[in-house]
Amino acid sequence: MSIRPVLSEALAQPTMEGAGVHLHRAFGFHEPEAYDPFLLFDDFRNDDPEKSNAGFPWHPHRGIETITYVLAGEVEHQDSLGNTGLLKPGDIQWMTAGSGIMHQEMPLANAKGQMHGFQLWANLPSDLKMTAPNYQDVPAVEIPEIHEDDGTVVRVVVGEFWGRRGPVDGIAADPLYLDISVPAGVRKRFPIDTRRQAFAYVFEGAGTFADAGVPTGVLLEKEVAGQEVHIRDMSGNRTVVRFGAGDEVVVQAGEKGVRFLLVAGAPIREPVAWHGPIVMNTKDELREAMRDLREGSFIR
Repeated sequence: MSIRPVLSEALAQPTMEGAGVHLHRAFGFHEPEAYDPFLLFDDFRNDDPEKSNAGFPWHPHRGIETITYVLAGEVEHQDSLGNTGLLKPGDIQWMTAGSGIMHQEMPLANAKGQMHGFQLWANLPSDLKMTAPNYQDVPAVEIPEIHEDDGTVVRVVVGEFWGRRGPVDGIAADPLYLDISVPAGVRKRFPIDTRRQAFAYVFEGAGTFADAGVPTGVLLEKEVAGQEVHIRDMSGNRTVVRFGAGDEVVVQAGEKGVRFLLVAGAPIREPVAWHGPIVMNTKDELREAMRDLREGSFIR
């Protein structure tokens, strides 16, 4: 077995999207090959309704798939095809935009003011860019959970893992999407297909990735006060960790345990032409999409 090394580690950066939703972006719009087949990952966790309730009013998508995972609060959605729905805590939605769709997503904070969730964009290969749009809404009760004797819990959202298969299927990137909780002090190994690129996103507790025997951290390059320095640190809240080649990921949980998403997918390795919510292969295809929007022919 070969352990995947940590290629990079970074904190998600605060930004605003939609009509004024405050969120943190782990990656997106820069160096799409680094996370291929994934394009963007947003963490929209807020404890103040004023920072989330403005939502994401009507906007277009073409050429991608999006997965929305809700932890707290709710998200109402509707689209130009007449689909409507309500995502509740633990629910998943995978949307294939394909040839084009108009939709809106409106967060609703819970009684404590919380709106917590994530959105991941996956690229579509050139031969599927103009496929028919599709939705998969999956309630929390359909997502299998694996409970290990050491206290580790894995929710299998997409893909197959430890003999269980997630309920979302038919996704072009053939991804693995896991929600993993590892108790304090536990060292755990997670197999990953060597043909896939992989990243982890920590959102509770802290831990050390790669082959660390004790939770003292690994030597990583980070930006501190504007300077690149080498420090021994653990991966904590809102940290994205990108892995190199290998067939397993190893994590050593810190003193409060660690919870993270582990995501992997087969790279597409095609040119990316990107403008906002539209991702194609060439600039000509982007111009065609913009023309379709102006002329009212975006929805095929």
